[in-house]
Amino acid sequence: MRIKNVIILIGVLLSLSIWSAVPCSAADNKPAQEQKAKQQKRQVVLLSCDLHCQGCCDKIMKNIAFEKGVKDIVCNLSARTVTVTFDPRKTDLETLLRAFDRIGKPAKLIRTLE
Repeated sequence: MRIKNVIILIGVLLSLSIWSAVPCSAADNKPAQEQKAKQQKRQVVLLSCDLHCQGCCDKIMKNIAFEKGVKDIVCNLSARTVTVTFDPRKTDLETLLRAFDRIGKPAKLIRTLE
C-alpha cells in the first residue's frame, strides 16, 4: 500500500512540474506583445502654443483632455509647449489642432515624439 502512495505522489508531482512549466514559457512573450500593441495605440506630439499663465495651461488641460482619443496632456509654461499623447485610431493631429483653435489657443506642431 505504501509503494502505491509513493508512486501516485511521484506521478502528481511530475504532472504538476510539467504543467506549470508550459504557462511560464508562454507568458514570457506576452509582456513584449502587449507593450508593442500599446505603442501602436499611442502617438505623442510636441506642440508650440501661446501660453501666458497657469490659467492658459488649465484651460488646455480641461478642454483638450475631453477630445476623443486623448490619453495625456503635459503643459510646460516656461517653454510654451504642450505634449499630447493620443490614440491615432480615434483622432489625428489635424483634429487636435482644430480643438486648440476652438478654445482660442492655436498650436503648431514642433515634432512627433516616439
